[in-house]
Formats: sequence, C-alpha cells, structure tokens
Amino acid sequence: MAAGTRAGVEVEGAKELRRAFKRMDGNLADLREVHRDTAELVSSTARTLVPVRTGTLRHTIRESARNIGSAVVAGRAGLVPYAGPIHFGWRARNIEPQPFLYDALDKRRDDVIGAYQRGVGKLVKRFDRDAP
Repeated sequence: MAAGTRAGVEVEGAKELRRAFKRMDGNLADLREVHRDTAELVSSTARTLVPVRTGTLRHTIRESARNIGSAVVAGRAGLVPYAGPIHFGWRARNIEPQPFLYDALDKRRDDVIGAYQRGVGKLVKRFDRDAP
C-alpha cells in the first residue's frame, strides 16, 4: 500500500446500525466498547510485530475508539517522528517498509470480524430483550 493509504475492516451497515441504536434509545457508548475491543486486538498484535531498537516506537502504539469506529496508530510528532518512515519506508534513505500495523490487522482480521459479530450480536439481543 502506498503511504497515506488506510487499511481496515469496514462494517457494512454500520451507519444504519448507529441509527437503529439511536431509535432504540441505545447508548452509543456500548458500540464504542465493541470498537475498542477490536482495536485492542490489533494494537496488541502490532506491539509484537513492530521493529524494536529502543522500544519507544512500540510504546506509542495505541488505539482509539469512537461511536463510529476505531483506529490503531503509532508514533507521535514530538517523540517518535520516524514512525511513518519505519512503517511505510523511505526510498530516498534506503529504508524498507515494515508495515507492522497493516500486518497486525492482516493477522487479526478474522478475530476482529468475529469480535464485531459477537459484540453487535450481544447488543442487539440486549436491546431486543429490553424492548417493550
């Protein structure tokens, strides 16, 4: 993948799911927890795949979750500005890409899909049970 591209798992019908939650007076924070759980699967795997010299880059791998999705990122501009060149490579500097975030997602893709299926299934059952 070229620098600046995004890899991910797209949940078909996610927008409709959020709308349905709102109609059912569901708490979208519950959906955020499903997103967080899936992001943690990828971030924990990425920490095992990231190239390590000092460990600083590994310690910047983190997940974020919102109502609409989640992300796993690495690096911080002031602390680890080299995260991008390590992940995507830098031809002019003879740095080969080591796409540890993409590789982590590839390794955990089935787990992520399963976690979404289980998490959303539990929420649907709970709302179905609580419905009048």
